[in-house]
Amino acid sequence: MPGASSHDLALVAALRAGDEMAFADLVRMYDPMLRRVARNYVSTDAVAGEVVQDTWLAVLEGLDRFEGRSSLRTWIVRILMNQARTRGVREKRTVPFSSIGPADDPGGFDPDRFERNGTHARAWAQPPNDWATLPAERLEASETRDVVRQAIDALPDQQRTVISLRDVEGWTSAEVREALDLSEVNQRVLLHRARGAVRQALDSYLESAR
Repeated sequence: MPGASSHDLALVAALRAGDEMAFADLVRMYDPMLRRVARNYVSTDAVAGEVVQDTWLAVLEGLDRFEGRSSLRTWIVRILMNQARTRGVREKRTVPFSSIGPADDPGGFDPDRFERNGTHARAWAQPPNDWATLPAERLEASETRDVVRQAIDALPDQQRTVISLRDVEGWTSAEVREALDLSEVNQRVLLHRARGAVRQALDSYLESAR
């Protein structure tokens, strides 16, 4: 995992020097993403906002401890995760990591729809419905996006966060593993299960449109 970039280091130096414009730029860059990630762990947008505010305070207080071993974004998200998990526990929304189930579980789909290599599900044996036959406007409709959002919201915390970072925020696998302190295998299993659940929800919804 690459460490902090030269831009990160320059930004941290400016923040340590008390540059308010640098902090405003940092908030502008990351605040919307932090709110989306925090919302995966708490029950309302208002609480997510409080978590993000606490995160920014913790960032400012912890700048001297930033060593540049990870990107600044990853470091900030890890702080957010600690804040959000603490708040999520208080709201009793935290789901144990064991909720991801066994590594060969194909993410909510019938196992017969997957080819297998030994005991592990690998590729589609029976592919999902062909979305290419549906009108483009159907796939792009706001209600379709709502189905995706609702499917993501219904996932366990870890799955919801991984798919949000990977498929919504565009993070790489390495960045997600670093931010969430996951092994490569666990990150892959969480993403696989999350994508499977979302795909199944979309299949059910789009099938009704045919």
